[in-house]
Amino acid sequence: MPHTFQKGRCRMYHSAMEPRPVSCSSFAPLLRRMSYLILKRGFDLVFSLVLLVTCALLMAVIALVVWLDSPGKIIYTQIRLGYGGKPFTIYKFRSMQQSTAPDDAKWTSENDTRITRVGHILRLTHLDELPQLLNIFMGEMSFVGPRPERPTVYDDLDGKVENFRSRMQVMPGLTGYAQVNGGYDLNPAEKLKYDLIYINHCSVLFDLWCLLKTIPVVFTMKGAR
Repeated sequence: MPHTFQKGRCRMYHSAMEPRPVSCSSFAPLLRRMSYLILKRGFDLVFSLVLLVTCALLMAVIALVVWLDSPGKIIYTQIRLGYGGKPFTIYKFRSMQQSTAPDDAKWTSENDTRITRVGHILRLTHLDELPQLLNIFMGEMSFVGPRPERPTVYDDLDGKVENFRSRMQVMPGLTGYAQVNGGYDLNPAEKLKYDLIYINHCSVLFDLWCLLKTIPVVFTMKGAR
């Protein structure tokens, strides 16, 4: 590719017949984006491993309590759509009756009778989400990002909420901007609005802000269902 350099800046030409100068400064946003993604993945990898180790005893206790509380599998798995629409299996501690939690289960409502006794506590404290640390460690999720949804949810909202699938432009998260601004209380259109704000402005500082805002959400049991 023919190229030329000028003092103080770099200029490249895509072709000698039709020169189109491109300033090196145009690569700065790309470099910032790449640096952010590398830092984000490094944070996810290290801290998910640390939490998996430090929370191992707590998770073992929860698993035992879930097993004693009601018959069924301890870990509930479900197919969700991740980055770029790629399907992956999400993990949770089971909080509902085994017979009423198929992959195409309906939306959970407040005071849902399908939720077990232990399940109510797990959902209020968000402890049912702990197994998703494994999803983060494996690179299927991040600590911060739009919450992943089931394929049937996207199919149902096609034509109802414009560009709802655009949430899959980034890695889904354990928490996110929508989660700290209403969570389950938001309708799909409101959730998309917050998710797009995050997607368009995601950064290390934004991620840290979401994580810090998640702490009071957990301890006040807001956004749980």
